[in-house]
Amino acid sequence: MGLKDLRRKIDEIDNTLLELLNERMNIVKEVGKLKNQDKSPIYRPEREQEILNRLKELNRGPLTNEAIDAIFLEIFAVARNLEKPERVAFLGPIGSFTHQAAESRFGAMSSYISMSSIGAVFRAVETKEAKYGVVPIENSINGIVGETLDFLGKSNLLIVAELYMPIHHSFVSLQEDITKIKRIYSKDIAFGQCRTFLGEHGLENVEHILVESTSKAAKLASKDIDSGAICSHIAAKLYNVPILFENIEDRHTNTTRFLIISDFKNRKSQNDKTSILAKLKDRPGALVKFLEDFEKESINLTKIESRPSPKKEFTYWFYIDFDGHVEDENIKRVFQKHKSEIKWLGSYVKASLDGVKNEI
Repeated sequence: MGLKDLRRKIDEIDNTLLELLNERMNIVKEVGKLKNQDKSPIYRPEREQEILNRLKELNRGPLTNEAIDAIFLEIFAVARNLEKPERVAFLGPIGSFTHQAAESRFGAMSSYISMSSIGAVFRAVETKEAKYGVVPIENSINGIVGETLDFLGKSNLLIVAELYMPIHHSFVSLQEDITKIKRIYSKDIAFGQCRTFLGEHGLENVEHILVESTSKAAKLASKDIDSGAICSHIAAKLYNVPILFENIEDRHTNTTRFLIISDFKNRKSQNDKTSILAKLKDRPGALVKFLEDFEKESINLTKIESRPSPKKEFTYWFYIDFDGHVEDENIKRVFQKHKSEIKWLGSYVKASLDGVKNEI
């Protein structure tokens, strides 16, 4: 089969895909009408994960699981926007890693609101300025994000989803000849994470200009032909700066876990995680006795993190993640026994680390 025949075949498949996608969207609109009747939320992470799992089981390649995620998460996002356009608040400027994480779940068509602080993200969702918020909760190198824990403790919003994203830096520039670059823009932490790259390419002695975000670094580099920037690929795309080198960070295991917050409760899936804050009394053995009840109910704890109580000095609350959903019978029994000590933060589909492992 010749090149023209192959291209004609691709065109025919694309025509069929377009027809099928429009048919899918028409059905989505009907689903949306039913959801509006019972006021169900548009975003259903457990339903989306169920679809992805089924498709991956059917897949015989050459599409990878990561490719299936990328294609169908965008289809889901387009479908949600056809049902009911909703706004997404995220931490940081447009082009930040949190923006990148938000777009990976809500797609390019969604309406995004950039917020300058984690508290502002929570307030945007609480006041209905946005339906969803995206905030970082922990980083594999820098640890837990305490401010996010503090606002989860104060807010009535719930965690409705989580996602893990490898943090990769790109080197971008309008200048094709790297030896002619006179200055580099970036955030201080990004310079620190890319020392090996800078040294290997003779850029350690070039002027390093610190800016407040890697997104701003890309913006400045887009207007300065003698400069470069260390930034995310979404910032490079946003400001149309060519990427000269990708994945330039010293440690390729740098991963951030992000939370999606909103005002609704998820239904059960086949693979859930629950997060709580345990506000235990300040007495000997309180934490040990509390955790023993999880062991008795065969509940697998996946994380426990202490956090200073905002109400009393030198006392601590405990952020705990464990397998299961708040509606599971064994979890109900633990909650009932400790109802005055537990603040439920949400039950949601446990994010897969497969893609992250492949990255590193």
